[in-house]
Amino acid sequence: MQKGAIRVQTENIFPIIKKFLYSDHEIFIRELVSNAVDATQKLKTLASVGEFKGELGELEITVAIDKEKKTLTISDRGVGMTAGEVDKYINQLAFSGAEEFLNKYKGQGDGTNIIGHFGLGFYAGFMVSNEVEIITQSWQNAPAVRWVCDGSPEYTLEETTRADRGTDIVLHINEESEEFLEPSRLRGMLEKFCKFLPIPIKFEGQQINNPHPAWTKKPSELTDEDYINFYRELYPFGEPPLFWIHLNVDYPFNLTGILYFPKITKSYEIQKDKINLYSNQVYVTDQVNDIVPEFLMLLHGVIDSPDIPLNVSRSYLQGDPNVKKINAHITKKVADKLEEMFRNDRKAFEEKWEHIGLFVKYGMMTDDKFLEKANKFHLFPGVNGSTFYTLEEYRTSAAGLQTNHEGKLIILYATAPVQQDAYIQAAHAKGYIVVKLDTMVDAAFINQAEQKWENVQFTRVDADIADNLIDPIEKTGSVLLADQETALKTLFEEQVKPAHIKVDLKGLSTDAEPVIVTRPEFMRRMKDMAAAGGGGMSWYANMPDEVNMTINANHPIYQDILAQSDAGKKEKLVKNLADLALLSQGLLTGADLTAFVHRSVELLHQHK
Repeated sequence: MQKGAIRVQTENIFPIIKKFLYSDHEIFIRELVSNAVDATQKLKTLASVGEFKGELGELEITVAIDKEKKTLTISDRGVGMTAGEVDKYINQLAFSGAEEFLNKYKGQGDGTNIIGHFGLGFYAGFMVSNEVEIITQSWQNAPAVRWVCDGSPEYTLEETTRADRGTDIVLHINEESEEFLEPSRLRGMLEKFCKFLPIPIKFEGQQINNPHPAWTKKPSELTDEDYINFYRELYPFGEPPLFWIHLNVDYPFNLTGILYFPKITKSYEIQKDKINLYSNQVYVTDQVNDIVPEFLMLLHGVIDSPDIPLNVSRSYLQGDPNVKKINAHITKKVADKLEEMFRNDRKAFEEKWEHIGLFVKYGMMTDDKFLEKANKFHLFPGVNGSTFYTLEEYRTSAAGLQTNHEGKLIILYATAPVQQDAYIQAAHAKGYIVVKLDTMVDAAFINQAEQKWENVQFTRVDADIADNLIDPIEKTGSVLLADQETALKTLFEEQVKPAHIKVDLKGLSTDAEPVIVTRPEFMRRMKDMAAAGGGGMSWYANMPDEVNMTINANHPIYQDILAQSDAGKKEKLVKNLADLALLSQGLLTGADLTAFVHRSVELLHQHK
């Protein structure tokens, strides 16, 4: 029997490893099962080149719990190790790797993704164990050996017997980690970390992994059904995806994966962390913020790349050239796929727009390269719901009537077509085209688009009277005499008390409403953004709405009101017209609304 102390300068490296990796003890299972997979893959390689001539037999990895002995054992039928290899790889190399690791990365991040890349994977077992045993038989007809260590630098190494080639790692689980002896807890961890490892993994007689997940196959080998089935494997309770993108790059970096576009509606709780990162089929993390562009964090699926440097801190990851290239590649693939769908079947693309639009707008706001491509397939849905316009199509259709005196195209939009119907109808009567912008990102999107698109301005359809939406007309003639205009304006000003409501009198068409309430675009937009949490603008949200009340002096009703001899009734009629207009904008509430209802009943009763 060989006894010895592991050659290491750093005093008591085990407690340091335990402390450094404290944040996620679960990863011991990933590291040890991954090592077993590597050992098995090595044997397959040796067999394929003719070096190993024996029977491969059933190549699988088993994970077993013995609650009485408090052990957790991971067994493989891979290459195994000789006594010399145990001494080299376990006693020497791993520990020099440990020192290098500690010196280089002390105090950076939590280290959960770093361990295996320094040959420390095996030592993750000490995070949960009082003692670790290795029982191993090399494929090269050497005696089997048993190595035992209790987490101090002292170990023993002796000959033993094993029925077959391969390795058992036996963890004697410590008191604080006994949860890992519960079958349901261990099964959950195996399904999280080992679900797609390339060698069958058995636990309690069942195989827990799919060794050939869809992303490892060529797109030409897969049907739509295969992609949908794989989505179900990833998200058993998810709704079927809209479509997907298969990533398959081997130069200048290695990247495979499948990204799915989920159905997104306005009420959707945005869920990030739905993309899982793998490295050669080993689960790494669901925190992919630097690898996947921000706007695509809403996607679901899998990315697998051995070229993403997992052995360094997050700050380094952000500046890594491979990560930047992968990020740019994913953006390009998504833009190309959307453009291809738009070109090949526009109708189907329009039908999906309600769900796709959020990604597209988010991408256009945050990524200029994506914006460039997306300008071709970004759509404005018309308020009728059946017509869609690209920016160029809208410009072609609307420019004649909707270009203002500065040469800017005015895009008229509605955020709530049902409530804003009267305004939409007034705009349509003038031949204007009104589009629907009613998603959670539209307020921010409009502001960005005005900066990035040339000569374009957005105006909500209720921001002014229809005559003023494109170019404000200062004064238009009315049929009333000057003293009648003054009397009417005074009547309204007396009945409409709030200071933030500005009363104005204009001579509009006799078909237009008698009173039109509008909310100027700039202030309303500021308030909307502030309400949505626009940084230091919260004070805007608490300001009263700036409201313009336009009295259409040409409406025939005013001839009747001005001729009315009962002053009290005249005031009630004016107040009711003002309240009706405020109601149409959702600005009449509480006691004012109650008073309006009572007054309306009273006027109807008097009329009878």
